[in-house]
Amino acid sequence: MDTPQRPVVGIVGPCASGKSTLIRRLSRAPYRFKHIAQEHSYVPDMWRRLTNPDVLVFLDVSFAEANRRRAMPWSEEDYRAQQHRLRHAREHADFYLLTDGLTPEEVAATVLAFLESFL
Repeated sequence: MDTPQRPVVGIVGPCASGKSTLIRRLSRAPYRFKHIAQEHSYVPDMWRRLTNPDVLVFLDVSFAEANRRRAMPWSEEDYRAQQHRLRHAREHADFYLLTDGLTPEEVAATVLAFLESFL
């Protein structure tokens, strides 16, 4: 008997938006999560070329919050460049979540609730 494949959920967003933390927190969920480092690629649809997920989740974070979460040697211009590189993924995302002010648990619960209703 064939077992159905678990849906692939691509997670994309700027540095410090919570992608890795989300994937760790949802490791037991019935989905295959793929961390997509689109923020480092100038190829607009690299997220699709690398993963072509069944569902694309875009986690966002403000420049100020990203710097609060992680001391990064970047300027606001660097942040804007990441946002620019991510625009195609943001436009094609099935779910968008600004993670500012949310705990990792709240982010995980929100994304999981979306996935359960979407799939």
